[in-house]
Amino acid sequence: MKGKYEVNQYIGVPLETDDSGHYKIKRDEKGSFKLHSWRTGKHTKGRFKSLGQVFITENNLMVGVVKAIPVAFKDRHQFTPLQRFTSQVVPDEVLKEAQRQLEQTKTA
Repeated sequence: MKGKYEVNQYIGVPLETDDSGHYKIKRDEKGSFKLHSWRTGKHTKGRFKSLGQVFITENNLMVGVVKAIPVAFKDRHQFTPLQRFTSQVVPDEVLKEAQRQLEQTKTA
């Protein structure tokens, strides 16, 4: 079919920067955070390169990729499209903490 493109689901952790410009996990007032899902869209700019890569959502939220999962083209509407990938990557500690959270939610 014309217009088909590769679709992946990206489980990501919302980010913010500290006073030094380093990425850190965006937390609620209780100090916890949640992981969310986005997908590549037809107009997504940039390319996915590795876990920990930062992307920008259509609402200009910075997100770090925790896990990438292929999605069937027909199932793509279950997820919100992301706007663009950046060339930046979160520190290993941030990625590891988010991956631990993902593992805990699988087993819970």
